[in-house]
Amino acid sequence: MPDTGLSLESVVIRQDGRTLVDISDHIAPGEVLTVMGPSGSGKSTLLSYVIGTLSDDFAASGRVILNGRDITDLAPEQRRVGILFQDELLFPHLSVGENLAFGLRATVKGRAERKSQIEAALDDIGLNGFASRDPETLSGGQKARVALMRMLLSGPQALLLDEPFSRLDTERRDQVRSLVFDRARAKGLPVLLVTHDHADAEAAGGRVHRLSD
Repeated sequence: MPDTGLSLESVVIRQDGRTLVDISDHIAPGEVLTVMGPSGSGKSTLLSYVIGTLSDDFAASGRVILNGRDITDLAPEQRRVGILFQDELLFPHLSVGENLAFGLRATVKGRAERKSQIEAALDDIGLNGFASRDPETLSGGQKARVALMRMLLSGPQALLLDEPFSRLDTERRDQVRSLVFDRARAKGLPVLLVTHDHADAEAAGGRVHRLSD
């Protein structure tokens, strides 16, 4: 078993006796594994199993190993797995900076240090000076960048992508897709992408696992 990366060991998920997911694979640091299939095929169900939020409506078996640590039975907050969804899920009652602060790990102490990290994060995604902005004033692409950075600030060891580019127009989709994959590679994060968009799979590179309808 590799000591680094994300391993799915004989993961099988069933509902009402029907097998939705049957996968064994290893995602190395900085690598992307794309899981494709139509709506209802079990793509998001697989992500729920990896992150620890799978409903009791499903029967699941198999292990999830992250950097040599078995996280299969850990609580979601203990798994060190980040996820991005179709919707950015920014908190509407918080400013952009406050949204990012929510992602900071508890080990980042002191108001000055937290503010410094938030400002550096905004600069990193081309949104310098946006800390006090209302999230509702941002474009779809800007919201996606803030959601990505909030998740990265939490220090994940793996990244799950639940069709996070699907609601963006073509130009913004290409930009945000490149940003996400570039950041994941730079940080050495194994990435599990689920999508029905072939362009997403092509941009991700790497292997593709297909789920049947």
